[in-house]
Amino acid sequence: MTARPGVTPAAVRDAALTLFAERGYHGTALSEVAGLLEIRTPSLYNHITSKQELLAQIVLPLSQEVLDDLAAATDGVEPVAERLRAAVRVYAHRHAVQRREALVLNTDVAALDEPWRSRVLALRRRHERAIRDLIVEGVEAGVFAVDHPALASFGILEMCVAIARWFSPDGPLSPAETADAHATFALRMVGFRQS
Repeated sequence: MTARPGVTPAAVRDAALTLFAERGYHGTALSEVAGLLEIRTPSLYNHITSKQELLAQIVLPLSQEVLDDLAAATDGVEPVAERLRAAVRVYAHRHAVQRREALVLNTDVAALDEPWRSRVLALRRRHERAIRDLIVEGVEAGVFAVDHPALASFGILEMCVAIARWFSPDGPLSPAETADAHATFALRMVGFRQS
């Protein structure tokens, strides 16, 4: 059986992303993905080998994009407080404008089989470590005053992750305003001492 014209691997991932964000990975059947695409379930196998592979095709690139965003936002930025501000701003903004992606990435990783789960978790740890390293650098420079940089980094990241659950494009703040506010909150959390 050939794929229906217009149904592409990207379209399959997009349909799955929508349903995973709404219902969760375990709450979504491949028949529902096929239904959203108006094709029969067996036709999905022209684009994927399994539901697990489909989830991995979604979350692995997204995890890498988070790291790439961080690198692009902080490259060449000084001083450390501005680097932390930029890192938090880009992460918060992602959660406001890519809500489906953020919801799936932050809730369905546990559903991944190995080796995909370990790959995603390694990328997540690299991101958290980069945020923590910025906080440690700021403490060592005497511009941040926080006793537990690891706890601060987790708190900052969780604050941003929550945006995907409550943000509305029809709300009073734009994604950029929301991201700027969270960047300011982050600097307060680490006890930024502005000179």
